[in-house]
Amino acid sequence: MRHSYRTKDVCATKISFDLDGDVVRNIVFTGGCSGNLQALQKLLEGFTVEQIATKLAGTTCGRRPTSCADQLANAVQAAYEKTEKKA
Repeated sequence: MRHSYRTKDVCATKISFDLDGDVVRNIVFTGGCSGNLQALQKLLEGFTVEQIATKLAGTTCGRRPTSCADQLANAVQAAYEKTEKKA
């Protein structure tokens, strides 16, 4: 199932991804630092929600209290929790 997440306090404006159970696929960032975010997309393909959250939650960018990586962790956790409640 495709999910979309509007980011907060980062350069990327949106993150889209598919959830197959708890496995995250086809991550796409809109905006942000293209090279770094393309690398994240490739590196995290096929990871579980828990793996992404464990590795990336709490990552900050400069003086910001969050980062694109942290926003991805938030996004996949929120989407997974939402799909679990529907089940």
